Amino acid sequence: MASTMIPDIVISRLPIYLRALDRLAQEGHEVTSSQELGKRLGISSAQIRKDLSHFGGFGKQGTGYKIHYLKEQLRQVLKVEREWEVALVGAGDLGSAVARYKGFTERGFHITCVFDSSPDKVGKKVGAFHVQSIDKLTSEITERGIQIAMIAVPAEHAQGVADQLIAAGVRAILNYAPINLNVPEDVHVQYIDPVLHLQRMTYYLP
Repeated sequence: MASTMIPDIVISRLPIYLRALDRLAQEGHEVTSSQELGKRLGISSAQIRKDLSHFGGFGKQGTGYKIHYLKEQLRQVLKVEREWEVALVGAGDLGSAVARYKGFTERGFHITCVFDSSPDKVGKKVGAFHVQSIDKLTSEITERGIQIAMIAVPAEHAQGVADQLIAAGVRAILNYAPINLNVPEDVHVQYIDPVLHLQRMTYYLP
C-alpha cells in the first residue's frame, strides 16, 4: 500500500514502536506482543495491531511478533535501513548542540555539512564540522544529493533558509525555529518547539 494512503498519525507512531522494539532487543527479548508493546507505550494493543496491519502481517495470533523481524520490517517501511546525509543550517547555541548530538548517527542520520551566515561562525569548528558559509549551501547540497535538512536559525530567517534548501533539492525539513514554514506539498516538515510543549503542559497544572 502506498504510504500516501496511510494516515500520517499512523506513520508518526512507527518510530515509537521501533524505539520500543530496540529497547526490548537490548533487554534480551526475542518475541513480543501488541499487549506488551501497548503496556510500555500507553497505546492500546488494538491500535498497535491496526497500525501494523497497514503494512502486512508481521505476527501470528497467539504467538506475537518476532522482535528482530518486526524491527527490520519497520526500518524498511520508514526507509531507515539505509544511511541518510543531513544538512544543518545554523551554528548558534542550538545548532552547535544539534551538531554535537551523537544520537542521529546511531539511527542512520549523518550530519555531513553545517552552514551559517555569520562571519564570526564561518570557518570555525562545531563538533566534527567546519561551518561553511550559507553562500555554499545550494552547491553543496545539490552536489551531495542531500534530501534532509535541519533548520536552527532565528525565526525571521527560517523561511528564507527553507526556500534555499527546497530549491537545492531538500524534501524533508526538521525545523527548530519557532515559526511555521510555507513549503510545497511534496516537502515534509516536522517542527520542534519546546515552548509549545511547555505551554501545552501548563494547561494541566493546578
